[in-house]
Amino acid sequence: MIRDAVDAHPAFEGYDIEVYVKGSYANKTNVRADSDVDVAVQCNEALYSDEAKPGTKPAGTPYNGIWTPTRLRSELKEALEAKFDSQVDDSGSTAFRINSSSARVDADVVPCFDYRYYLSSGEIRDGAKVFKKDGTSLVNYSRQQLENGEAKDCRTGDDYKSAVRIMKRVENLMVENGVHRVVPSFFVECLVYNCLDDLFRRSTWTSAIKGIIYHIWSNLEGTEPTDVTERWLEVSECKYLFQSTQDWTRKDGRDFAHAAWNYLELGK
Repeated sequence: MIRDAVDAHPAFEGYDIEVYVKGSYANKTNVRADSDVDVAVQCNEALYSDEAKPGTKPAGTPYNGIWTPTRLRSELKEALEAKFDSQVDDSGSTAFRINSSSARVDADVVPCFDYRYYLSSGEIRDGAKVFKKDGTSLVNYSRQQLENGEAKDCRTGDDYKSAVRIMKRVENLMVENGVHRVVPSFFVECLVYNCLDDLFRRSTWTSAIKGIIYHIWSNLEGTEPTDVTERWLEVSECKYLFQSTQDWTRKDGRDFAHAAWNYLELGK
């Protein structure tokens, strides 16, 4: 339905506007309580880029076409409102929220641009550049997240994604019962991703979840390692999980693990 809205919008006609699902819904790590779908509407007319060191990216002419972050957001809002009458919420800092009165699930629609990062090695990392209303921006690596999640699920006999869904359900139940604060779904997924593959292959789920929770709690003690090889990564493996720009800390991860251990009574 969102793709139909974009295709029907006259201002987008003739331009390279890509619509795709990302996040937990695409990665099959969503749970019923967090069943909304994240949809990216990406403008590939403009390419944003960064480089690890000066001179890494090739020289080129800066984009000076019509597709600015403000223009993309404005046109996307018009397109969505034409399709989803009175259902589009534009109050968020980044995404358009589409309520589900006439759709199957709620949706967060994120306007973004094509993005490329040039590493020192000469390799290229493709992603999406997202601009917030206040002019600040962030970069997502949805394709890498999908590929790495699939690979880990394969290595663990299809148990990685199941474990993520279990831990997300535990988080929802703890919040519902007032025993712990809300923990972002993506953060939970990243915490589980950083657990050793062998932990997912234990003979029972009780043993596996016990090992996963303990691994999170014990490995997040103390400050962030100075050795970059010891730092935890997001599922995409393109960003460090803990850094100043994130909405969570190592302590948040430990607190979540401690609360989950007690809630599931794993110490008995």
